[in-house]
Amino acid sequence: MAQKIKKSSTSVKTNPKATPLKALLRVRVSNGDAHYGGNLVSGSKVLEYFGDVATELLIRLDGDEGLFCAYDNVEFLAPVYGGDYLEIEGEITAVGNTSRKMVFTAKKVIEPQPKVAPSAAQVLKTPIIVVKASGTCVVPKGLQRNSK
Repeated sequence: MAQKIKKSSTSVKTNPKATPLKALLRVRVSNGDAHYGGNLVSGSKVLEYFGDVATELLIRLDGDEGLFCAYDNVEFLAPVYGGDYLEIEGEITAVGNTSRKMVFTAKKVIEPQPKVAPSAAQVLKTPIIVVKASGTCVVPKGLQRNSK
């Protein structure tokens, strides 16, 4: 069920009274995603997850996958390794005629403990924010099925 966010007819505006539209994705980062020495995963993998969350948000709001236009800001705050579990959250913060502003956060919630045992892992008491970003997506007017 799509949650409604007030729309502006001329520009992007936020609506503090509207229920925010959020999506959450939880993934285990594969060892196959490691790109660098020490099982380090490229930050672009997390941006791929942000794209998946953005797609879900657009489908929920507009009934269409839309297009990711640009990131306004990306902050890589901590390393991601193969075997980490991440929670990726996105939220639509503003809606224009065709544009949708979004913010994203990726948190590490579980990490492997290979020094303890090959299959050991631990749930982190405090999740670690690994990447934060904001960006803009668009859904052409003719493809906005849920927004009328």
